[in-house]
Amino acid sequence: MRPLVLLVAAVAAAAAAEAAPAEPPRGPHRLVVGAELSAAVGPHDGGFFNYTSYEESAQRLARLSLTAEWRVSEPVALLGEVRDENLGRPRVYALYARVRPWRERAFDLQAGLIPPVFGAFARRRYGGDNPLIGYPLLYQYLTSLRPDAAPGSAGDLIANRGGGWRVRYPLGWGDAYPSPGLPVVNALRWDAGVQVRIGSEPVEASAALTQGTLSSPRVRDDNSGKQLSVRAVWKPVTGLVLGASGARGEYLSRSVRQALPEGRSGRGLQQAWGADLEYSRDRWIVRSEAIWSRWDTPALARALQALGLTGEVRCKLVPGLYGAARIDHLGFSRIDGPGGPVSWDAPVWRGEAGAGYTPFRHALAKVSYQRNWRNGGRVQELGLAIGQLVLWF
Repeated sequence: MRPLVLLVAAVAAAAAAEAAPAEPPRGPHRLVVGAELSAAVGPHDGGFFNYTSYEESAQRLARLSLTAEWRVSEPVALLGEVRDENLGRPRVYALYARVRPWRERAFDLQAGLIPPVFGAFARRRYGGDNPLIGYPLLYQYLTSLRPDAAPGSAGDLIANRGGGWRVRYPLGWGDAYPSPGLPVVNALRWDAGVQVRIGSEPVEASAALTQGTLSSPRVRDDNSGKQLSVRAVWKPVTGLVLGASGARGEYLSRSVRQALPEGRSGRGLQQAWGADLEYSRDRWIVRSEAIWSRWDTPALARALQALGLTGEVRCKLVPGLYGAARIDHLGFSRIDGPGGPVSWDAPVWRGEAGAGYTPFRHALAKVSYQRNWRNGGRVQELGLAIGQLVLWF
């Protein structure tokens, strides 16, 4: 019911905005405010393929997002975003200062709860910039690895294969209560830190120093570690964008590291590399992304690895109507289990296809069908038909 309640409110708000559009104030002290409302309605995900780190299903999610930008002076701006999901407690998603000291140079510095540097999908808005309703597996699917607990053996990991929404390590260290695991990259939270960006076209480069990691973004430091992430973008010709990313930081909390017995110490590093491509021409947009990630774990002799791939295509069929499809795969390295070598989490595939229609300005209605399948877990195959309405002003 909660997505439907917010959906009704969204329709009313968008109708009012359409009837009385307002121009944002101009000048160095202008304030620009915006809002996006989205509501996805679908069947219950009994296999929890779409569970997020906020313990909500991406297929049954109502979201209200309020954004603001205040231009304090010509070179300085303050930006922020507050989100509410399923009529729960509002959360600050973004809050940072941006400084552009030179008007004639493509250079800016950002500090606070900042946009991500790594990867391509995480910088897209959930509703309007996502042609489908689900997320790529790389940015949403929960693995059996946690930041606040460490497995005591390979058996702890194997027991949780395909159960990333509720991970517990009976023989491990740290928090003993069941809790959601980590995605490869968390697209639902931004990290706190500083970021610098230089260049525009054809080459752009960015670097950030943040509190958390790709899997576990943080507002407050919990392990005295920092993450360094970098990204370079090249636009060799019109319509083609090539990107490469890298990141390295500590994901294990201080409480886990202090609980480790002598001889099991470790920094708990996450390292990742990514490559992405986007090509647009005429009615078509094609996107592809690959990310490799490695997590060090104190109890295991070798690090845990994951490799994710996603490919997406969108085509405008007629004015106001498009079709889209995406295929994802997330695979995991093998560890030695009681029955022989096995992947430390269950490899998973996802396919999603759908369409979007714009009935009027500032509105987008989407429908899609998503199919998930994996080699492990309580539910190994699941199909979902979903609808979503997105409104912004």
